[in-house]
Amino acid sequence: MTTYKTQIFHIRKHNFEKILKEAASVIKNGGTVAFPTETVYGLGADALNSSAVRSIFQAKGRPADNPLIVHVFSKEQCNELVEIIPKKASILMDKFWPGPLTVIMQRKEIVPDITTGGLDTVALRMPDSKIATKLIELSGKAIAAPSANLSGKPSPTIAGHVITDLSGRIDAIIDGGPVELGVESTVIDMTTEPPAILRPGKISQQDIEGEIGPVNVAYDDKVHHGDKIVRSPGMKYTHYSPDVNVILVEGKNEDVIAKISQMLLDHGKNDEKVGLILTEESIEFFKSSKIFSLGEKDRPEKAAARIFFGLRHMDENKVDLIIVDGSFSRIGVGAAVGDRIRKAARSIIEV
Repeated sequence: MTTYKTQIFHIRKHNFEKILKEAASVIKNGGTVAFPTETVYGLGADALNSSAVRSIFQAKGRPADNPLIVHVFSKEQCNELVEIIPKKASILMDKFWPGPLTVIMQRKEIVPDITTGGLDTVALRMPDSKIATKLIELSGKAIAAPSANLSGKPSPTIAGHVITDLSGRIDAIIDGGPVELGVESTVIDMTTEPPAILRPGKISQQDIEGEIGPVNVAYDDKVHHGDKIVRSPGMKYTHYSPDVNVILVEGKNEDVIAKISQMLLDHGKNDEKVGLILTEESIEFFKSSKIFSLGEKDRPEKAAARIFFGLRHMDENKVDLIIVDGSFSRIGVGAAVGDRIRKAARSIIEV
């Protein structure tokens, strides 16, 4: 694999335009740039340049049949990429763009197969991030951008995560500070009727149905899809996993606490170093352990902002096992948090 001298661009108020012009020039010239969005950091390249997009797959070690999300600057830019914008898709774009909603539509031939994983559809999103939208605008390109991490690892929520995974593998990294949301966008397939949610995110099923009526929920947070054709990232391969074993314990808070307590006794007999990722309501019962807080169990937006950071934090602390408290709410973005942890976990215990 090619070794890169990765540039690190630190965004400040006084250099915002200058830095983004430099980064946009990298995109224009077929290079790869990691940049923050409101969800997670993405690894971007010109979506219509097959060679540039191939560099994304090589840098991440990403399977070639795993489609990418293409980021646009405006709704009008979508007309260059898709055959038609269905009425329901247009309603959702007007309501939730810019924002954490990815819309799948029939692609035009101009979009290369490598960007779409060989599918006849393309996934489009307009990010709600000044850095991301300015980068797209200045580059004059639609930017294909999966999360900026090694394939299968927890998604990056700060530039330091990107540097750890991809420095020397890509051309540039824009350090724009921590992201706002912490989990990837909701993905909805508009090529079916009714439309189908393929990945949960901040924009919930209820949010979408309030605009366009009934939709199907086509993701499964308990199993991987094997050889089944999938139209969204995050559905087919192992995702979000740190290097060590993750066990998720789900149930009511008091039952989860009891189960984790027993597990600590069992694993302590083997002198294992166990890291706990807990809701605030559970922490007081495990003060002697290595702990990372997800926030209050009824505030899943806190868990969303912290879960990937917590998995990486435990990895960096060289624990032998990570146990995650799954007693947090699954309402709204909580469904997305549950989906991501289930995909990161090697085993799930329901109590």
